Amino acid sequence: MSGIIGKKVGMTSFYGADGQNVACTLIEAGPCVVTQVKNVETDGYNAIQLSFDERKLKNTPKALQGHFNKANTTPKKKVVEFRDFRQEYEGAVKTGDTILAGEVFVEGDFIDAIGTSKGKGFQGVVKRHNFSGVGEATHGQHNRLRAPGSIGACSFPSRVFKGMRMAGRTGGRRVKLVNLRILKIVPEKNLILVSGSVPGANNSYVILEK
Repeated sequence: MSGIIGKKVGMTSFYGADGQNVACTLIEAGPCVVTQVKNVETDGYNAIQLSFDERKLKNTPKALQGHFNKANTTPKKKVVEFRDFRQEYEGAVKTGDTILAGEVFVEGDFIDAIGTSKGKGFQGVVKRHNFSGVGEATHGQHNRLRAPGSIGACSFPSRVFKGMRMAGRTGGRRVKLVNLRILKIVPEKNLILVSGSVPGANNSYVILEK
């Protein structure tokens, strides 16, 4: 599976060829450096390890410094492994090569975006699971507007089933959105415009897969 590492810049709008205004996400994708090439003989599977975004040398552990020195590149913040990279890259790339977004994707491609959703802390059922609440607050209910209501049965089975939708910590999880269309690629600035929203806050890392 081919892909690249990027950083979410923010959301904007884009006028397509049909003149329709489409909401899209701007992603700074690459340039990524190949820091390791794995193969079946030595590692048991084929994969390419990409690194992205500069990292201060003083904040890099010695083991990682050696790893990046082996690839003849500066320390990077984000390291991601892509298994079974696109076939034309198999055997063609080597450690230290640079991969750009325009080399992996073309405009019109449908890709998957993986990111970490925004953490919202401990939330109630209305925000976490879209419960509607009491609404008009009829029947004299003065303190049950956003309450979860009944959560279990009576004497049988005398327990709450696993997976019951209740209050809890919300967000901060790995989210994958599939079939997002690439609207435009700006190769000179390493920018990709993707239709719709992409999980994560601005300046957070995003993995784009094809």
